[in-house]
Amino acid sequence: MAVLAAIISTAGCQKKSEPAAPAAPPTMPAMPAADANATAAAIEQTTCPVMGGAINKELYTEYNGKKVYFCCAECKGKFEKEPEIYISKLPQFQK
Repeated sequence: MAVLAAIISTAGCQKKSEPAAPAAPPTMPAMPAADANATAAAIEQTTCPVMGGAINKELYTEYNGKKVYFCCAECKGKFEKEPEIYISKLPQFQK
């Protein structure tokens, strides 16, 4: 009888399980920031479309509303004569 009393008295000390809280809704994994700066950097022109050299940011022409930069004045002249030849080399005109 003492054993039964001990079991009954300790049974009240056990933590009663509470109903589980509803699970949080799943979240989407964090995506890399796609801000305007990142997008601009991805399409920034760094090489001359005519000769392939490093561009001079002070030497450019506007074509279809976008700036096209060149390494030298000769390349600028060649581009202005036949821009369609070089457009495929320019990231700012890629779709």
